[in-house]
Amino acid sequence: MPADSASSPRLSTGFQGLDELLAGGLLPGTLTVVAGATGIGKTQLGLQFAQAGQRQEGRRGVLFDMSARLDSQAHADYARRLFDWRLDPAGTQPIADFHRFFRDDSPHGDYLHVFDHRGPVTDQQSNDEARHQWQVELAHKLSATVAFLYGNFIAGTRWVVIGGIEPAERPNQSIQFELFEYVYHQVLRKDSQWVARDLLRQHYRAFASLAEEHAYDWRQTACLLLYTSHEVMLDHLMERPLQDGDLLANATTLIYLGKIRDGAKMARGMFVAKHRGSACREEVARFRIEDRGLVLE
Repeated sequence: MPADSASSPRLSTGFQGLDELLAGGLLPGTLTVVAGATGIGKTQLGLQFAQAGQRQEGRRGVLFDMSARLDSQAHADYARRLFDWRLDPAGTQPIADFHRFFRDDSPHGDYLHVFDHRGPVTDQQSNDEARHQWQVELAHKLSATVAFLYGNFIAGTRWVVIGGIEPAERPNQSIQFELFEYVYHQVLRKDSQWVARDLLRQHYRAFASLAEEHAYDWRQTACLLLYTSHEVMLDHLMERPLQDGDLLANATTLIYLGKIRDGAKMARGMFVAKHRGSACREEVARFRIEDRGLVLE
């Protein structure tokens, strides 16, 4: 955790009841993972968090979608319905004009979806050609992702929602896991000048002064990672062992969303499993999904 994060203002999740469970909100400069099965409410919570940036700092967060499932995440529909927010998709083509890229009015988009195909996003290492194609695809995704995030950071964005990560039997064969690991360590938790070097590469010297003028403090950013779990029931999520290298184990804050039994019916519940460096209320809170998003019952 950054040394000064505990003394920095808390960041609202956009969900008042959850902020209360977190003793005021999230710590800047840290990773928060929200884990739960498909349909439990992760996407709505992510959008609430992104919208909270508008209320707290005057600028919405951005959405980085790594999903590759047959069922759409419906970010655009949810954003429009919840907040009258028309998402602006970012492009994935290489940057053609870095002078324009650094302009204050340059459009960087607020939504990036990198995987165009559908199905498991894994490294099927059947032969050398397949391995090469996998690495080529990953390199292209990395470049587009760095440009999207860095462009928004230099424009003033501090709130990032990353969604669409599906569970994998072998994380080292998942493009999604590898892409997130790179983004987290080489973009979200790295000095802005080094991120600029990674993006600009051979053009860095020509644009170094602009990169310096647009420097930002990564310790004031916040990342909310939405992780799709195999487990549906909240009890099963809470019983899940955390292993070294697991995305959930590495998070500063870990929030589980899952189904709970309510007599003969099912309800939704959340539990803050970890909030490292800060107090939190250790209780299962029931919630429901309304037109304005997630609310506590």
